[in-house]
Amino acid sequence: MVILGADLHKRWHTVVAIDGQGRKLAEITVAATPEGHLELRRWAARFPERQWALEDCRHLSRRLEADLVRAGEPVVRVPPKLMAGVRRSVREPGKSDPIDALAVARAALANPDLPVATLDGPERELRLLVDHREDLVAERTRDMQRLRWLLLDLGVPEPPSRSLDRIRTQDALAAALAHAQGTTGRIARTLLERIRAASTDIRRLEAEIGDLAAALAPSLLALPGCGPLTAAKIVAESAGIRRFHSAAAFARHNGTAPVPVWSGNSPRHRLSRGGNRQLNVALHRIAITQMRIDERGRAYIDHRRAAGDTKTEAIRALRRRLSDEVFRRLSADETHRANAASALTAVAA
Repeated sequence: MVILGADLHKRWHTVVAIDGQGRKLAEITVAATPEGHLELRRWAARFPERQWALEDCRHLSRRLEADLVRAGEPVVRVPPKLMAGVRRSVREPGKSDPIDALAVARAALANPDLPVATLDGPERELRLLVDHREDLVAERTRDMQRLRWLLLDLGVPEPPSRSLDRIRTQDALAAALAHAQGTTGRIARTLLERIRAASTDIRRLEAEIGDLAAALAPSLLALPGCGPLTAAKIVAESAGIRRFHSAAAFARHNGTAPVPVWSGNSPRHRLSRGGNRQLNVALHRIAITQMRIDERGRAYIDHRRAAGDTKTEAIRALRRRLSDEVFRRLSADETHRANAASALTAVAA
């Protein structure tokens, strides 16, 4: 088996081929265009048994990955931290595209259970919507902070905390700023208009995200403590649960699986600081909510604390259990969608 590791950039892709012992066989650099992708496939045809390994940087790898998958090529995604670790361990100094591509290939050779690349599905659409909403929220927050300082300068009473996104508060501020004089007043009115527009867009996006999350992950939404935005974040960041071969692999990906630490003959575990932190935060949010509203969540936390865990340790344990539950529910939702698609295809035929 030959591994084809790729270092990807906006305009150029460099690919290095290695054998089963990690020895470099060949390399090529092509333009990051459809024509360049076709040239890559022709070049790789010399290796009958091959596997592509692409560094998992989606904005750079998505087009090449899609072209390869459509052509029936086996592709795996290599996390950047794995590639960086391999590159630091080699004897060859420096950093170049061939060195990085070689590190990607060797990382894939050393980790045979990497996630398999698939064509973009509805999860990518949800990811784009979720990311766009978060960008709008961040921009609106900055405008809100600027507006509060200007209100202080104008002598206008500052609205209560976390109320500037409400229509009633915005209407009241608009009336108060209507006759504000000078540059300060004009800028304050401009900021308020931007906050209004952003709030409208955010509410529209939240409704769209909620509808799409309900269609993609109804089982996940039924999990206590998991709202539409949290479910959308999990579905978007998971990018297809079938690329994980087990619940344990998913837990390792999201950082809820503890890291084993051996000291002499006494095995212990410590908190994992790696993994997808966006998924980790989403699972933490569900855990904290379950502590407040779900009897089973509270009972599990009480059980762990009675066994000697601190509150923080008990929450980590709950988060690990939630990772397995989320994996089961997402798997069930994907299986249901696949069965429904197969049924529709059969009817159409």
